[in-house]
Amino acid sequence: MAFFSPFSRRSSDRFVVRAACPATHIASAVAWLAWGFAQAQSPTEITITDTAPSQISGFGDVPLSKAPFSAISFDRPLLQDIGAQRVSEALRLDASVADSYNSPAYWDSLSVRGYTLDNRYNYRREGFPISAETIIGMDNKERIELFKGTSGIQAGTSAPGGLVNYVVKRPPGGKDDVVRSVSASHGPGKNSSIGLDLGGRFGDNKDFGYRFNAAYEDLNPYIRNTEGHRNLIALAMDWRISPDSKLEWEFEKSERQQMGVNGYSLLGDQLPAPVDGKTNLTRQSWSVPGMFAGTTGSVRFKQSLGDGWLWTTSYGAQRLKTDDRLTFALGHNCYDTVPNASILCDRYSSGGKFDVYDFRSDNERRKLDAAKSEITGSSTWGKTKHDFSVSVMRLRQLDRMPPLQAYNLVGEGTTSGGFTTVSDPSLTYPNINRSEYSTELAVHDRITLPTATAVWMGVRHTRYNRQSSENATCDEFYVCRPASGTNPTATNGHVTTPWFAVSQQLSPVLQAYASYGQGVELGVTPNKPSYTNAGQALPALRSKQFELGLKSQTASTRWQATVFDITRPQSADACNAEGDVCTRQIDGQAHHRGLELSGGMTQGQWTGDVSAAWIDAKRQNAEIDPNINGQTALNVPRMTLRALAQYRFTEVPGLRSSLRVSHEGERRVLEDGNLKLPSWTTADLAVHYDTRIDGTRTQWTLAIDNLADRRYWRESPKQFGHHYLYPGAPRTLRIGVRASF
Repeated sequence: MAFFSPFSRRSSDRFVVRAACPATHIASAVAWLAWGFAQAQSPTEITITDTAPSQISGFGDVPLSKAPFSAISFDRPLLQDIGAQRVSEALRLDASVADSYNSPAYWDSLSVRGYTLDNRYNYRREGFPISAETIIGMDNKERIELFKGTSGIQAGTSAPGGLVNYVVKRPPGGKDDVVRSVSASHGPGKNSSIGLDLGGRFGDNKDFGYRFNAAYEDLNPYIRNTEGHRNLIALAMDWRISPDSKLEWEFEKSERQQMGVNGYSLLGDQLPAPVDGKTNLTRQSWSVPGMFAGTTGSVRFKQSLGDGWLWTTSYGAQRLKTDDRLTFALGHNCYDTVPNASILCDRYSSGGKFDVYDFRSDNERRKLDAAKSEITGSSTWGKTKHDFSVSVMRLRQLDRMPPLQAYNLVGEGTTSGGFTTVSDPSLTYPNINRSEYSTELAVHDRITLPTATAVWMGVRHTRYNRQSSENATCDEFYVCRPASGTNPTATNGHVTTPWFAVSQQLSPVLQAYASYGQGVELGVTPNKPSYTNAGQALPALRSKQFELGLKSQTASTRWQATVFDITRPQSADACNAEGDVCTRQIDGQAHHRGLELSGGMTQGQWTGDVSAAWIDAKRQNAEIDPNINGQTALNVPRMTLRALAQYRFTEVPGLRSSLRVSHEGERRVLEDGNLKLPSWTTADLAVHYDTRIDGTRTQWTLAIDNLADRRYWRESPKQFGHHYLYPGAPRTLRIGVRASF
């Protein structure tokens, strides 16, 4: 289905990729920019067209303006304009999305509608499940899709909030279309990279198509002492076997190595003033970089069956290797042998001191395979039209961890810096292997009635088998040694997740809808002796969502208003007085209600887009600790606003400027609400110039993010039982150029 996003644009040069120029060539780049202005020829006009069909909704090619759900798509021209190199940078354009322990130099962690997305289950690539427990490159991505709300009919098992899908660049469609593009840029910080994008068709009848992308980047961002590098190579091809048959295949291989960044924290019971976002708090001389490598690909065969029916069968695979390393800061004196009630292990001391750990988990392996077959088509029964699809998918997901990892206390640090410690990479802490196998059967039907009414129905049935085991044993002194298959557990079961909606076309440009959907998460008690139900599966966490929406789109305006209500069961630990024996159980719900507004308008040389979200996220019906009922969820801003305004200069064809504003309201840092993170607002300014130099189309970008150089706390997550604070980025400069031949 086509997505009409307030942020989406598509231009005639959409098959080009952004990259960056080396820092040493900045003077040359500036000189070339000045020469380009002097030699400028009339630029080619940008053509705005519809975005491509969505791969994750399950309801075919219905445009978003006619769909009974909330979704958005960010296309390649927009991603290039804002310099997005990670999904968090792209999705932050939407007000329903916020950071959720989104640590720099680590994989993205986001929340949608106040719920943190599960990196194992809430991400797709080309419609296939993938693990997002890695850093995913953007150089070969055509667009990013975000489906908001519970996603049980799309994903089987997933956290509520939303589903993210990466769509890769494909070969050009026209027989004579070619892609020849190189690009370079510098910044933010001292990052520098270069990229290549090639595409075309070949063969006697141009039946074969290809799309090749390559990129390399030296990483030296605004955060000091976080050097590294990344690279990506990708190839997508297709074969038009006959007018009714098509074969598509693609793969990408990427690697990223970079020094990690630890978050700040509370200082005792105080929220410190925002710090310089350039500081890498825990970097030591012995610190080692983390490494994220992956190979991902898919193959898809499409066969027309006639009368509008299509059979598609496909296979997707992912292989990840990670060396997860960080000089880790956590609490202070948490392992003091003398009990001390004043010690708070979930934050730093009031004087800014913290414990320093050497954490290393090398050679983590994650494997994922998915095979899917689907039949789609439409038929008319009396006065009703049915757009129908049925699919079956088999999924295998394996996590193979090293037997032991390093997690060793090596000294004490302070937020004032200047401390030194000695490394200890001893392998002392056991890891856990996980395996999952599932079979999913899904059915969708869109029923169009003669009264401008449509009924939408979907259901997905998932049968699963989940297994886990420790790969080490430990004695009474917690001295561990490798031993695969220790304490094995297995869980078998099945879940069914329905979705239902009714939409009514009130006028040619105005539609209203109501929907109800479910999502399921499968929780397991940690496999530790301190739990009475160690390793046992919990009852399925079945979230439920009600959504009402009103949307309109004309040639020059578009807007949408959405109200949602999501209830999700929560698990918690009921422990004895000493806290050393616990039982994990379902304990109440997280209840999130909200309002989302978005809109856009084009008037003459001006284009404006805005989105806003208000979220009321509360805990309810808890019995283990009734005092938490009514408490607001941590790290969820109550109000978020994103806006983008762009102006095209008629006096200088091809010149346009944009101003982007982001505002996030206050959020809770502590459960009792005694500390709250203040609201913050940033503004980003960019200038883009499209021109021709000796017949070569070029696009220049000069962007300044955080124009006012404001210091602020970007987010305040609680992760691994610890309160973290992440500072916002300081003012940064980015300059880039792209040439299409």
